[in-house]
Amino acid sequence: MPTESMIRLTANDGHTFQAFRADPADTPKGAIVVLPDGGAAAGKLRKVADAFAASGYVVIAPELSAPTTTEAAADGEPAAAVQDPAAPLLAEIQSTVDSVKECGKVAVVGFGAGGGLAYDAANRVSGLACAVSYYATGVVDAAGAKRRVPTLLHFGEADPVVPFTAVSMFRAYHPEVSAFSYPGAAHDFDGDGETRDEAAAALAHERTLAWISQYVVGQPPIALKNAGAYALAKVDKKKKKKADDDMGPPAD
Repeated sequence: MPTESMIRLTANDGHTFQAFRADPADTPKGAIVVLPDGGAAAGKLRKVADAFAASGYVVIAPELSAPTTTEAAADGEPAAAVQDPAAPLLAEIQSTVDSVKECGKVAVVGFGAGGGLAYDAANRVSGLACAVSYYATGVVDAAGAKRRVPTLLHFGEADPVVPFTAVSMFRAYHPEVSAFSYPGAAHDFDGDGETRDEAAAALAHERTLAWISQYVVGQPPIALKNAGAYALAKVDKKKKKKADDDMGPPAD
């Protein structure tokens, strides 16, 4: 059984914050930073952490500070928008990654709003081997720069929060990203609410574990022509011979 604990971490500006940590029974294969959706219940977080820990990883989920979006001017001038509200959160994620790097390579996995942060962290937090996002918010609307680490995305095709038409457009701009979609699955299909889709959640978890195993535990992928860091999904495509939900780069 995994060993669970609450720990305190210190960010680079000196402030402290809490994190939930689950350690596997045996020597860890590596570590996974989990970024839940903003409203995720503690029970769901523990379920996710225990599932990854049971597969041999140290799992740590930080309780991130709420981002500040505006600051009111003291002299009555209009409020000034903070240029990068994600910066404090990414600093806390960096501290979280640093706290487990002695366990081996580190992956980040995020859900919903946490999925958007995981996608951002892939390019802005050092020490990450790969990133995985589930129905990430804020990603398809602001795709950003080319990914610096192997990135895997999961989307529901019936998600009203992240429309599938926008996902398709995003995919055209980011051929280096491996993305899977799940027919009939809504937003939060891996949550504990009424939109949970057991089949989609199980398949996405299987693919996530394979992705993390490849980049955290195994050998680096072979660089494929016009495919960036797209090895796993292409292998999966060959095995299944049908990949209607595989939105990864086309075969050479």
